[in-house]
Amino acid sequence: MTNTATDFDVMIVGAGISGIGMAAHMKEKAPNHGFVIVERRDNLGGTWDLFRYPGIRSDSDMHTLGFDFEPWKHEKSIADGPAILEYLDRIVDERGIREHIRFGHKVLAADWRENEARWHVTLETAEGEKKHLTANWLYLGSGYYDYDEPYDPGFDFGEFEGQVIHPQFWPKDLDYAGKNVVVIGSGATAVTIVPSMADKAAKVTMLQRTPTWMFSRPAKDALANFLRKILPEKLAYRITRWKNITMQDFSFKMARNKPQKVKDGLHKRIRKSMGKDYDLAPFTPPYNPWEQRLCLVPDDDLFQALKSGKAEVVTGQIKAFEKGGVRLTDDSFLPADIVITATGLKLAVAGKIALSKGGQPIDLARHFYYKGCMFSNVPNLAVVFGYLNASWTLRADINSDFVCRVLNQSKAKGVDVAEPVLTPQAEAAIEEDDIFDFSSGYIQRGKHIMPRNAVAYPWRLNQEYVIDRKRMKEDPVDDGLLEFRRHGANARSVDEQLEAAE
Repeated sequence: MTNTATDFDVMIVGAGISGIGMAAHMKEKAPNHGFVIVERRDNLGGTWDLFRYPGIRSDSDMHTLGFDFEPWKHEKSIADGPAILEYLDRIVDERGIREHIRFGHKVLAADWRENEARWHVTLETAEGEKKHLTANWLYLGSGYYDYDEPYDPGFDFGEFEGQVIHPQFWPKDLDYAGKNVVVIGSGATAVTIVPSMADKAAKVTMLQRTPTWMFSRPAKDALANFLRKILPEKLAYRITRWKNITMQDFSFKMARNKPQKVKDGLHKRIRKSMGKDYDLAPFTPPYNPWEQRLCLVPDDDLFQALKSGKAEVVTGQIKAFEKGGVRLTDDSFLPADIVITATGLKLAVAGKIALSKGGQPIDLARHFYYKGCMFSNVPNLAVVFGYLNASWTLRADINSDFVCRVLNQSKAKGVDVAEPVLTPQAEAAIEEDDIFDFSSGYIQRGKHIMPRNAVAYPWRLNQEYVIDRKRMKEDPVDDGLLEFRRHGANARSVDEQLEAAE
């Protein structure tokens, strides 16, 4: 066997929040390991570079969507896309990460070769050239949705002659001044687009099949901005971050334990914006808060647009797309020059990379999550799938930190393979759990491709950040389930391997 040198210790797939976060953690915590970031696009930022629709912004506060190691310095904690990109650009430049990024490199396939302890990765460049690289580890920061294809609800646009746009593929310099716009959907994207387009459009109608719970809050965090004036920046950031994490955790648990109380609170906020006699039907879903993700309304922007008469919310079913607009099943007609299908994303696992082990396909839907980070019986592979009930970056941070600990432990042991081992007997005893009990359409549509989850930790993608953070940081890496070994041998350490050779 030829033991060819590995091209990279770690290959990070994706230069968005997850990938940049892992690179920054490695720089600080695993500096003796080399890495490369491969990014299919020409720019970093992932989601924040892809989506260009009006008003693109975070739906989480930037004190938790920001990294634990890099304070958010802007006055607004609900940030727009350009501000988030500026934050990421500053991180990659200040930490010397940009020189490790290979843009225009799309990962097509990755095959694990046990006799070499390497992933053989097939990539395609923007020019269509195929490349082959190897890495000891793969870290997938490729997000959770299909970049190529959004969810298609199968609309028949029939006689409609206007423009049809999906937010994932927003056209440059779209002229919507003085036009009637119908935005189909009531999720975070629609709630962002409607008030952002209302200033120039003749009218913007948010057409929803089902209402969504809305949560209104200021875009600026007054406490965060105050603390930054009186405390060192990093300390102020840590306090604000923990305050927001604690409040979010409390709110989520309150929604699960006392849903009516949370409903009343959300409605009270809307009535404060819209008036005490406002009909709450457009904002009263048939499900409890946090059975789907709450939609954030910063600075009441959606409600202000509704009050101005430049926007409206209509609840109904589409009968047909006709010339000049949309016909609903109650026979009402919504005039439209532009239809925006903010109907949701299509889930994708592992960036749609064809994973295999010794040439045999790996179907992650047959494997269990391990600590929300790795997968049962899959070596040297980590992934980020953020929280459903909190900011994405919270998981990205703790996963990056954990993988750095695994890398350092491997080096200390003189081994090159780390694999969460789940025996057939142990797997047979596992009680499975549906952690994706959210009723959101994109989650329900994608459940069949998602990895498996146990009721008990660590074989699950847990949904409690405070607990996960403590476990990931304090539990021993060598926990008896994560097997460390040298490739080409069953021994767990170099010493054992040498003894066997004697």
